[in-house]
Amino acid sequence: MISTQQELLVPRGFQFAAVKAGIKASGRPDLALIEAPMGASAAAVFTRNRVVAAPVQVGRAHLAETQGRVRAVLVNAGNANCATGKPGLNAAQAVCAELGRLVEAAPQFIVPSSTGIIGVPLPTEKIVTALPSLLAARSEGEAALKAFSEAILTTDMRPKTASRVLKIGRKEVRVAGVAKGSGMIHPNMATMLAYILTDADATPRELTAMLRTSTDTTFNSISVDGDTSTNDTVLLLASGMSGCRLRDSGVRKKFALALQEVCASLAEQVVRDGEGAKHLVRLHVEQARTFAEARQIARAVANSALVKTAWAGCDPNWGRILSAAGTSGVELDPAKVSIYFGDQLVCRRGMAVEFDKRAAHEYLSQPEYDIRISLGRGRAKVEFLTCDLTAEYVHINADYST
Repeated sequence: MISTQQELLVPRGFQFAAVKAGIKASGRPDLALIEAPMGASAAAVFTRNRVVAAPVQVGRAHLAETQGRVRAVLVNAGNANCATGKPGLNAAQAVCAELGRLVEAAPQFIVPSSTGIIGVPLPTEKIVTALPSLLAARSEGEAALKAFSEAILTTDMRPKTASRVLKIGRKEVRVAGVAKGSGMIHPNMATMLAYILTDADATPRELTAMLRTSTDTTFNSISVDGDTSTNDTVLLLASGMSGCRLRDSGVRKKFALALQEVCASLAEQVVRDGEGAKHLVRLHVEQARTFAEARQIARAVANSALVKTAWAGCDPNWGRILSAAGTSGVELDPAKVSIYFGDQLVCRRGMAVEFDKRAAHEYLSQPEYDIRISLGRGRAKVEFLTCDLTAEYVHINADYST
């Protein structure tokens, strides 16, 4: 069972810190650190947006150079360091070099992350000046990891954390995750950052395979607003301090389940915290020919402004859902499509059926509900998490840079 946010089980082999570097106009903590003093194996997935932020470019290159070994992760909030050209790349490399110098590690063992406004030069001097106090604040444990989770937020209303512990004989393996994101959420590997830590002993290759599997059905199956960020990063680090190897008998399957559960919890928390969102919607697309086809249709429905505003008004307008599915690019037959609000059938084989509109409105008025789309094409299915689109979303993003 996943632990609650009040009970965060922290893997061994990591230290955390958070300080105020003066990047955020609010004056809140905006610079955060994860350090693995003994080093860690790593795997990552990054944004597929063709506009890629400097820290993503640098982090991707560093992981390739070290073949998946990491000493520390440095995260700043309040500035995305994107669309900043060569100076932005130089800035990301400079903060890695300075942190590496202070912890006596080569720069390529540092992975940078940034989140915030696009097109503004990274205040390198502020970050470099704050590094000594950041390192002085290093600590292990739950309070330190929670401080990290709060320092990386931008428009988020709350931090996102989850953890899982598994028993392997007499040994204990912990998996913990931290994420930020509430707008610009439509991952394709949203601004979304996620850091997952474990004290399992694993190679970068083992971690990469498991991370890609987990992200496909969690972080890549959510959407708030249909915008894929320039900075998306999901990073998995393994310290090996539990002494339990992933390749040992019976370990891999248990670890995969724990990783999946932590990723699923973080992904759901991101959608629940969607900017201005009032409803969490679980889209179930069933009877598709492939998982990819089911997800393609789910994304089309989840990102339709007409559908999302209907959800905001608790309007049981199933025609918008059917229409959005038809724009997905999947060659579905509308005469085979049925739609359900909860258990109530509202569209049968592409046509209206009599249903209780008042009951449907009341169902859609709940903070959380399920919508099922049956395609009549095959056996593949997907659960896709999304939310409504409210006037508050417009207010938040209309005022973001000013």
